[in-house]
Amino acid sequence: MKRNLAIFFMGMTIATMVLGGCGDKENISKKDGKQSESVEDKKTFTVGFDAEYPPYGYMDENGEYTGFDLELAEAVCELEGWELVKKPINWDSKDMELNSGAIDCIWNGFTMNGREEEYTFSTPYVDNSQVIVVAEKSGMKTLEDLQGKSVGVQAASAALDLLQSEEEGGQKALADTFSALNEFADYNTAFTELQAGALDALAIDVGVANYQIKSRGEGYQILEETLNTEQYAIGFKKGNQELCDVVNADLKKLTEDGTIAKLAEKYEIADMVTLK
Repeated sequence: MKRNLAIFFMGMTIATMVLGGCGDKENISKKDGKQSESVEDKKTFTVGFDAEYPPYGYMDENGEYTGFDLELAEAVCELEGWELVKKPINWDSKDMELNSGAIDCIWNGFTMNGREEEYTFSTPYVDNSQVIVVAEKSGMKTLEDLQGKSVGVQAASAALDLLQSEEEGGQKALADTFSALNEFADYNTAFTELQAGALDALAIDVGVANYQIKSRGEGYQILEETLNTEQYAIGFKKGNQELCDVVNADLKKLTEDGTIAKLAEKYEIADMVTLK
């Protein structure tokens, strides 16, 4: 009798373990299914952006996030029936935000050149140059004039990558002539330092430079000699071709109906936009 009871309880234990294991697998399956949500099931579209990067993404006088890229993302969402979620991010943390699934893409004046192996990129939509901004009274006219000067740049930016690169087209040799290369979290802070005389120059995207100079008034100039030319694109997690293809198709529609041209005129970057 005792032997029969022992066998009975052993059988019950094994059955419980098997059922529990099946339940765990089912939960894992459901979790994985949620993580691998298809484009057809999407309800929201979360864009990661630098909130201090005008004219592409910034906070306006009403406290609302706006900019060329964010309005373009809104237009894509209208075509797809998605709700746009604007998520300001620390630019240093953009890869973590993207790879964790916290954002669907990086869409904010994002340079694709040299990063092609790290992301799945959309069709490029802006031709951009990296330039140097100095005070008008600085007397500096060429890149050679930066020798012995302190230069500011945004952390984790394309300009910083360029000034640290020893590859063809890189500008590390130029940066080595600076007295200092100072990194800032955003260009608003960097411009304040330039205005105060704590910096001699800024390495910055030309579109952002033009916006900052216009909004701050006279006193600054862009050197005619550029550091390089690059392209902006939307960065998706590597391998997320499905979502990238949907957005690319929408960009084509927005080009054809004139939406992109209107936004480019509004934000004064019509000469830089390549989707025409």
